[in-house]
Amino acid sequence: MLVKKMWKVSKSKVHGKGIIATEDIKKNTKIIQYIGEKVTKKEGDKRSEERLNKYLNSEITGSVYIFELNNKYDIDGSVLYNKARYINHSCEPNCEVDITNEEIWISSIKKIKKGDELSYDYGYEFNKNDFRDHICRCGAKECIGFIISSDDWKKYKKYMNKIINKRNN
Repeated sequence: MLVKKMWKVSKSKVHGKGIIATEDIKKNTKIIQYIGEKVTKKEGDKRSEERLNKYLNSEITGSVYIFELNNKYDIDGSVLYNKARYINHSCEPNCEVDITNEEIWISSIKKIKKGDELSYDYGYEFNKNDFRDHICRCGAKECIGFIISSDDWKKYKKYMNKIINKRNN
């Protein structure tokens, strides 16, 4: 599938590099494919752990570019030719991930104006043992401060309320 290039890699206001719209993009538009090496889940987990340990606190380089493709395989998007790896997380994203026919696509979920940075919810599950390792810098009005899937925000808030209540008692 040939998709018109509507974006460029540029310095991000969020973290390191980002993908910036070079024209207005309509809602429900396939924008860019997330590509890389197809690896087994076991290998994907190993590579994730290695990159996380090496780059966790980097201001420039992202930590993990392993993307779940299906129940058996992941895509290691750390390869330089995968420009989609520069799309940052946001608590108020303008894109989402679509996985169809063994391909990972980033598509718009709302109209994106020329000059806006593309973003999506990384979908990290809330884990009370490591959520603090993934600080969110999206700057969105509804930002919760950590890269946690919006599906898990209730779990995060419940956990934080429990801690606050313990301190107040």
